[in-house]
Amino acid sequence: MTGTDVQKEAEDSGPSGYAAARLRLLTEEARSGPPRRAALAELTDDWLTGLFAAGAEGLRGASLVAVGGYGRGELSPRSDLDLLLLHDGSDIKAVAALADRLWYPVWDLGLDLDHSVRTPAEARKTAGEDLKVQLGLLDARHIAGDLGLTASLRTAVLADWRNQAPKRLPELQELCAERAERQGELQYLLEPDLKEARGGLRDATALRAVAASWLADAPREGLADARRRLLDVRDALHLATGRATDRLALQEQDQVAAELGLLDADTLLRQVYEAARLVSYASDVTWREVGRVLRSRAVRPRLRAMLGGGKPTAERSPLAEGVVEQDGEVVLARAARPERDPVLPLRAAAAAAQAGLPLSLHAVRRLAATVRPLPMPWPAEAREQLVTLLGSGRPTIEVWEALEAEGLITRLLPDWERVRCRPQRNAVHLWTVDRHLIETAVRASEFTRRVSRPDLLLVAALLHDIGKGWPGDHSVAGEIIAKDVAARIGFDRHDVTVVATLVRHHLLLIDTATRRDLEDPATVRSVAEAVGSQGTLELLHALTEADALATGPAAWSSWRGSLVADLVKRVSAVLAGDVPDDPEEAAPTAEQERLALEAAATGSPVLALRAQTEPPAGQEPSGDPEPLGVELLIAVPDQPGVLPAVAGVLAMHRLTVRTAELRSLHLPDGVDGSVLLLDWRVAAEYGSLPQAARLRSDLVRALDGSLDIAGRLAERDAAYPRRRGVVAPAARVSVHPAASRLATVIEVRSQDAPGLLFRIGRALEDASVQVRSAHVSTLGANAVDAFYVTGPEGAPLPGDEAASVARKLEETLRG
Repeated sequence: MTGTDVQKEAEDSGPSGYAAARLRLLTEEARSGPPRRAALAELTDDWLTGLFAAGAEGLRGASLVAVGGYGRGELSPRSDLDLLLLHDGSDIKAVAALADRLWYPVWDLGLDLDHSVRTPAEARKTAGEDLKVQLGLLDARHIAGDLGLTASLRTAVLADWRNQAPKRLPELQELCAERAERQGELQYLLEPDLKEARGGLRDATALRAVAASWLADAPREGLADARRRLLDVRDALHLATGRATDRLALQEQDQVAAELGLLDADTLLRQVYEAARLVSYASDVTWREVGRVLRSRAVRPRLRAMLGGGKPTAERSPLAEGVVEQDGEVVLARAARPERDPVLPLRAAAAAAQAGLPLSLHAVRRLAATVRPLPMPWPAEAREQLVTLLGSGRPTIEVWEALEAEGLITRLLPDWERVRCRPQRNAVHLWTVDRHLIETAVRASEFTRRVSRPDLLLVAALLHDIGKGWPGDHSVAGEIIAKDVAARIGFDRHDVTVVATLVRHHLLLIDTATRRDLEDPATVRSVAEAVGSQGTLELLHALTEADALATGPAAWSSWRGSLVADLVKRVSAVLAGDVPDDPEEAAPTAEQERLALEAAATGSPVLALRAQTEPPAGQEPSGDPEPLGVELLIAVPDQPGVLPAVAGVLAMHRLTVRTAELRSLHLPDGVDGSVLLLDWRVAAEYGSLPQAARLRSDLVRALDGSLDIAGRLAERDAAYPRRRGVVAPAARVSVHPAASRLATVIEVRSQDAPGLLFRIGRALEDASVQVRSAHVSTLGANAVDAFYVTGPEGAPLPGDEAASVARKLEETLRG
């Protein structure tokens, strides 16, 4: 059936015919994208025209007008109909009857309708009071009735908009900024709102409004295609869900990708991010131009008066060779010759970032069109300018985005293409891979005074996750890429090796510090062997912190910082030739020893509960103290079942375990026995913390078996079932046989949940192994726990036995 046949059926059959024709159109595989949106708008026009003609017989001075998205002729499958019934005010009663004849059939079909009935004067008045109404009227399109009435309103609304642009455009910019603050940036969100988030369809509409003002215009290249891509995704989302939604939820992304014929959800997100990035960049450039024009208009009359009516000349201040500042932007000097100066893009970018100014769109496009490729390896100046750009702090981001928008980054660093706009399906990460790399460089720029080779730190920060665009372990792939890139940009062989080592081991310090026993000499020696030198260790320490800070708030804390600093101190001693203390000889603090002696004397648990706000040892406080949580210190006479008992009691009291350390503490000479020391950081799920006396009482009962923790937790879970959410990956348990010579290291990675540590502890207890030490950390919704276990005789477990314990523990957690 042709489009004409579909329209004829809609006209002949009334509402039911329109509904059938609409359904047929939406299910046609041969038609999608702009053709389908236009066809749906045309089909709807014909139906509404019929309704208008039937209801407006004998009525003059009235017209039906489509506004907003419908006015642009772009109807998605579940879009609402934005309609204005325009009239001259001569027959109010007849217009009201006509409105009923129009609106009720739309509602009867279950279509969303945004409608209004106004005279031209009322429409202009409402537009003057409500910016959103005015934006909708800018796309007003005649459907039926008095064409002259619609045309005169369009002419008047556009004239009003252009006359009021100096006042209304700042309002529009503020509206866009407020929406971005609420909804976030589309190009980084895992579940983005295609319409409301920054870089989405609302911003694309705002750019059309700016262009309609004749005051400024957006960069046009690629903008229409980006907007079309976002609309196509929204169409597929409407068809996949059957709902008028703009939020691309995780559980629907695979289906939307399939609807669009894409490989998978990651490919879908990457296309969405690329489109959003283009819209966001166009918005930045456009609003900057609006500001420049408005400032110029405000200043020019005064300057003309001062200069006797002559046209003022814009000042140009030199910033670097071939680069000047003009009117708040960085532009190329008149004598600049990009075709003869291949370093100019990096020099201009570094100058702009250092000055905290944007690169002008004209300058970047001229560079992209004319500059020659850099020789291989890069000249020293090019490498220095790259390091300067990376070390400029927060302004680096805007400058880098300007270069990337015109394709200059991938010309300089071809491997960048694989990580550009690449999503990271990890709630801990705030950014796409490429933006995370720039954020890490920005963070690393704060630490350049801490290291002797800041250039290597900044380049390693830029490259540390570059392997995420390749299959396999991204650290291993990244090491290979980093070697190539570092050599290409002109580092010598030694420096290339250092950069590659930093990329290969950028997770080593944080993983070891939070998941391994730092009292074990094997742990420290393995890190020292991987790092190799004091200089590399210094750089790796700074890179670790920069990487974590750039990841998101859940990835770094003072506690993590103190653990990494402790590990670095121990590794540094090994690299300097010192031997770390034997773990059995590590001295407890005064408070730990006091609690241990009391526990040994009483034969029962002793605990202390206090807020922890002090900075880590060896660090100076900076500003207000950071709340580190509540520290729970427990000393218990060494006996079976301590780990599940403590973890179970905390779970009963709805205390979330953020970090946990467990180790055996030998008492001073003359005191018999040994004591288990537990140093944990906890937080209440809600409400206030329980009293220490109550915790101790329940712990005593748990240890003597009179408190059925498992039963209590099961009753609570049955009474308050957990809400369904995103299905988490299954727990993974692995054995690391080379991680310690004194114990077997079993690592558990799982979704964090109430009672998780209790279940782990009980499973290890059931396996008849002794937990020599435990190191528990929670990162966002993920728990990463390491347990140093031995057999009953205190020796590491044989390989097959260790594998069996790990397998049973994994089965327990998956059950």
